[in-house]
Amino acid sequence: MSPSVLNSASVPSLGDEGSTPGVQYIAVDAETAGQRIDNFLRRVLKGVPPSHLYRLLRRGEIRVNRGRVRADHRLCVGDEVRIPPVRLGVPPTGVMRAPNRLAWLEHSVLHEDERLLIIDKPAGLAVHGGSGLSLGLIESLRLLRPGQELELVHRLDRETSGCLLVCKRRSALRALHTLIREGRMDKRYLALLVGDLEHPRILVDVPLRKNVLASGERMVRVDHRSGRPAQTRLRRLGRFTLEGRTLTLVEAELLTGRTHQIRVHAAHLGLPLAGDPKYGDESANRWLKAHGLTRLFLHAALVGFQLDSMPRPLRIQAPLPAPLRDFLALLEGRTGRCWQTGQP
Repeated sequence: MSPSVLNSASVPSLGDEGSTPGVQYIAVDAETAGQRIDNFLRRVLKGVPPSHLYRLLRRGEIRVNRGRVRADHRLCVGDEVRIPPVRLGVPPTGVMRAPNRLAWLEHSVLHEDERLLIIDKPAGLAVHGGSGLSLGLIESLRLLRPGQELELVHRLDRETSGCLLVCKRRSALRALHTLIREGRMDKRYLALLVGDLEHPRILVDVPLRKNVLASGERMVRVDHRSGRPAQTRLRRLGRFTLEGRTLTLVEAELLTGRTHQIRVHAAHLGLPLAGDPKYGDESANRWLKAHGLTRLFLHAALVGFQLDSMPRPLRIQAPLPAPLRDFLALLEGRTGRCWQTGQP
C-alpha cells in the first residue's frame, strides 16, 4: 500500500525524467507508519540525490504536519508530509558507472528470503548516502533491484564490515525493530583492542550520549548524567604481542545498539580499537598501519534472531575479511597462537 497524495499542484508522474512536480501533500498510511522521513523521501522521490533530500530537510522545506523535522523523524498514521517542488532527474549514475560494486553486491548476499536480505558489507562503504556521499549501499541495492522497497533495518559505521540487515517488507521491518528494542536480536562483532584485556569476560555498562560538533561530525561520549543506557559484553578470544605491544582479540556482544557503542566502550576501558580514526590511539594506529593494518578492526561477524513466522531461529555469519584475516595471521606467526582454536 502506498502513501496517498492528498493534494498537489500540477504533479506529473514521479517517473518522468527531468520533471518538476509542484507542492505535494502526502498522507501517511498504516503501511508507511514507523518509517524514517529520509527513507520515506528516498522512496517517494526516486532519482533525487540523497544529499539534496537532506538539504531540503535541513532548510525546513520538507515538513510534517506543518512543522520542521529531522532526518531521523519517524512518521505516524495520518501525518501530512509537505514536499516542495523538486526536479526529478534521471536515476543517479554513480553506481551504474561502477560495475565492480554491482558485481560485488550480487555476490555479497549471505541470506535472502521473501522478507529480508542479509548483506556482507565491506569496510569503506557507507550504508546510505548523504553527508557528502552521493550513493551508499542501500542506494546501490535499489538501483540493482528496481521496484523492490528495500529499507535498512539497522546501520553499520562506514569503517565497519560484516552482517547488515535489509528488509523487503514493511511488516518485517517493524517486527525486526521490535526485536532490537526488546534485546532479542543477537549481534556479535570481532574486534581487536590495543592493550591487554585482563579478564576473560567483562560487561561494560556505561551510558553514552551522542553529540554533533559544529562541523557536523557525530561524536559519542560517556555521560553518566544524561547518557542513554549502553551495554557491551566482551569475551577474550586471544592475546598477541608484537614488538612489545599487547593486542587482544575479543568477541563483542551488543546488548544495546547505540551509535559507535563498541568503539566508545573500548576507548573508555583504555583499550581502543585497533585502527580507529575517531576514538583510537593515533600513535598506535600509525604503528599498526606500518605493520599492515590499514582499517578499523571491527567486523559484524554474526547476527541471530527468530521472527514469529520463522519455524526456527536464523543465525548468519560473515567471514572475516582478508585484510583482517591477514593481520591476525601476522600476529599468530609472531606469537605462535591461533585464535580460532586457542583458549584465552
